[in-house]
Amino acid sequence: MRFTSLIVELIRARPRLVFWLAVSIQSGLWLLLPLLFYASPPRDLAMVLAIGREHQVGSEFGPPLAFWLADLAFRLAGNHVAGVYLLAQLSAVLTFWALHQLARAMVGAQHAVIAVLLTLTVTVFAAPGVEFGPLLLLRPLWALLLLHLWQIIGEGRRNAWFALSIDVGLLLLAAPSAAPLLLLPIGFALVHPRGRRALASVDPLYALLVIAVLVLPYGIWLLRGGVVPLPELPAPDQIAARALHWGELLIALLVPLAGIAALAALNLKQLGGSAEPPSLHRPPVDPLARQFVYFFALAPAVAGSVLGALFGFDQVVGGSGVALLLAGLAVVILSGDVIYLRRQRLLRVAWGVAVAAPAAVLITLIVVQPWTGGAERDTSLPARDIARFFSDSFERRTNKPLEAVAGDPHLAALIGLGPTRPHWLRDAAPESTPWLTLDEFAKVGGVVVWRASDTVGLPPAEIAKRFPDLVPEIPRAFEWMIAGRQPLLRIGWAIVRPKPAP
Repeated sequence: MRFTSLIVELIRARPRLVFWLAVSIQSGLWLLLPLLFYASPPRDLAMVLAIGREHQVGSEFGPPLAFWLADLAFRLAGNHVAGVYLLAQLSAVLTFWALHQLARAMVGAQHAVIAVLLTLTVTVFAAPGVEFGPLLLLRPLWALLLLHLWQIIGEGRRNAWFALSIDVGLLLLAAPSAAPLLLLPIGFALVHPRGRRALASVDPLYALLVIAVLVLPYGIWLLRGGVVPLPELPAPDQIAARALHWGELLIALLVPLAGIAALAALNLKQLGGSAEPPSLHRPPVDPLARQFVYFFALAPAVAGSVLGALFGFDQVVGGSGVALLLAGLAVVILSGDVIYLRRQRLLRVAWGVAVAAPAAVLITLIVVQPWTGGAERDTSLPARDIARFFSDSFERRTNKPLEAVAGDPHLAALIGLGPTRPHWLRDAAPESTPWLTLDEFAKVGGVVVWRASDTVGLPPAEIAKRFPDLVPEIPRAFEWMIAGRQPLLRIGWAIVRPKPAP
């Protein structure tokens, strides 16, 4: 007797429902986990909020869009980082929605759901998806760009040009790595006859006008700065090390695909199973669609890893989320017009494990690591207590709200999330935080913080050199979220009193 599970029947009859259930489960999981287990935002997210608080058109850290959105979400949530966690998951939902729409147009509704279910197991869409920032914002914008590009080239929809221009403009405002990424869709359109036919119309001219309007403020900022930030090419003696680094980047892209590989292996016909497994059918795929998916499944990964290795970046250009976005859809197209679902119960369990495993591993590390004496986790610092203590201490001493903070970048960024949202001064490189100079810091006053290793709390030599008149206070000790065997978190600090107005 043939057995067909409820999930398979739902995919056949209600594929859109299955899509929303799966995406909601993963997004809800990664929204609740940081709210329950993070005592402070991840290091990079705290920096994003510190930069976004300044509302700069551009900075050394890149275009402004991600920083603006993070600050807006933080303020709308009542100065709580939960708003940014929610924004990150909304970005993930938008990414998968665009991927689902693209897959539906190419392989039909049922196979589109399979593509999304496979993509959900890619680990780069799990824990790293909590840290909203430029690379995370690239994911939904890249997915929307691919969707609208297909509508133009594959379906001949001229009305998609306006949406594509918005996608491109926002991509350029999201991250510096967007510019090299945009060479890929341009190259694909130029190579294929249907792409060249779409480019031969007047629509691209109107699209360029919309893009120019969107990026004009940032472009003016770049021109006024007089410098376009370009990475340096490696020296000849670094070529071998960069080639080795390229291999490391490729391995870092393959490891997150373990979930897709496991599900594909468990569904192999060679492993036996039911003689008549349930199947999901689709109409024949357009050859252009195959070329489109294979190109954008491989090109961002290959080109991004080559550029990342060449310039010594710690990850591929554009981020792993962009490079692996079409991995699931590529596997679905490779599987043929009929997908047989063998060993359904095992596949369900394996998919659930692949989706839940990153969360389980992260929770285990948060709970167990403090008891093993391992390295501290950024998310275990008591951010709220730290921000409140230094804000209150400064106000009690000076009778003024805290307006600026400097010293250790991570601690300073956390204090910047306090009730007064003080400005962050990167005193080690003040040119990267042009909204506040060392002279202005000395004028308005603020708090300088550093990690203290003892109860004396003398500042490190580099901080003492930049602030020669510091009078250090007794270090303040804070409890970790889970203390375990870790010593107390000691923070050395000093107050720079504001100068009286003339």
